[in-house]
Amino acid sequence: MSPRQLFRLFAFAEVVTWAGLITALVLRGAGVTAAAVPVAGGIHGFVFLCYCVSTVFVWVNQRWSAGRGILGLACAVIPFATVPFELMTDRRGLLAGPWRLAPGGETPRGFVEHVQAWILRNPWWSVAILVALVTVAFVVLLQLGPPVPRG
Repeated sequence: MSPRQLFRLFAFAEVVTWAGLITALVLRGAGVTAAAVPVAGGIHGFVFLCYCVSTVFVWVNQRWSAGRGILGLACAVIPFATVPFELMTDRRGLLAGPWRLAPGGETPRGFVEHVQAWILRNPWWSVAILVALVTVAFVVLLQLGPPVPRG
C-alpha cells in the first residue's frame, strides 16, 4: 500500500464515520433513538485516531511542511474535511511516490525517520503494535467520555 492509498483510505473512512455520527445525532435529536450515538461515536473515534496516525506517517514520508501536516490533522475535527484535503494534497503531487524509508530506500535521519523505517521493515509487528496503541488510546478516551458534555 502506497502513502497515497493509505491516506486516501483513512480520509474516506473518516468522512463515512462522520456521516454515521451525524446521522446518529440527528436520530437522537429527533427522538427516534439514542442507541446509535455510542456505536457511531465509538467507530468514529477509532477511525479518527487511525486517520491521525496515518496522517503523521504520511507527513513524515512525504516531508510535508508543518503547516500542511497540522492542517491535515485539523481536518479530522471538521466534518467531511478530510477528503477535500486529500484531493487537494494529491493534486499538488504531495502524496506521490513510494515509501521512501522502506527497505532499499533512503537512509533514515533522525529519531522519527528511524521509527518509520523500522515500521516499514516490520509491517506485521508494526500493525499489531499500532492497533494495540490506538486501541489503548481509544479505551482511555472512552473512559473519559464524549468531547462535548451532554445537555
